[in-house]
Amino acid sequence: MTAYQLEKVAITPEEREKLILEHAPQVQLIARRIYENLPGSVSLDDLVSSGMIGLITAIDDYDPSQPVKLKTYAEYKIRGAILDSLRSMDWASRHRRRKHKEIESAISSAEKKLKRPPSEEEIAAELDMSVEDYRARLVDVQGLTLGSLEVTVGQDSGQSLLSIIPDTGELQSVKLERRELQKLIVNAFKKLPDQEKTILALYYNEGMNLRQIGEVVKLGVSRVSELKTTSILRLRAHVADQWPTPRGRASGR
Repeated sequence: MTAYQLEKVAITPEEREKLILEHAPQVQLIARRIYENLPGSVSLDDLVSSGMIGLITAIDDYDPSQPVKLKTYAEYKIRGAILDSLRSMDWASRHRRRKHKEIESAISSAEKKLKRPPSEEEIAAELDMSVEDYRARLVDVQGLTLGSLEVTVGQDSGQSLLSIIPDTGELQSVKLERRELQKLIVNAFKKLPDQEKTILALYYNEGMNLRQIGEVVKLGVSRVSELKTTSILRLRAHVADQWPTPRGRASGR
């Protein structure tokens, strides 16, 4: 009988299949959470299929001797596989990506001028457009923040960065960079408007979808989506200012 290797711990094909079935709902959950931020042209079934590949990879590569649960490691691999599939599709046009960068730059520029997080009105003014046009642009770029700065946030601390630095778990320098990036995210999160902090905390910590969050904060789904996108762009802008390259720091820091 052929046995599969679970990082030096041999498991049978039956045990492997059991793990896959046990964690399959996790794939569905992650795929649906990503899907709700994407345009209708993207297939949920395709995201689930990519996520299943990530799950199988996680099960085959998981090292139980490390202080990380399989569920946590699987989430990292599932999300990564789905985001990789989206990148390979190149589903977002160059025009939409340019709009995304313009918003991020406007947030950064306004924050430097004001010495605080800018309001929607101030971001719109920086872009030389109305608030209504700014909100429409947020809808247009929705989903482009996926994988760019998806973090777990909370009132006191930020948790794992999912894609800025690979989670190899081996190099001490990588672990150090990861911790320092987390500190940047924590500091940026604390400066967010209270409503945006609440939305991010409910989305990432509590696992709520946009409709459920809307019921808590008394806003419509589209408005929650706009605020979530803005908050992530704020975090991205902060990190880009402090840490502009994958392995380097901002000059003068």
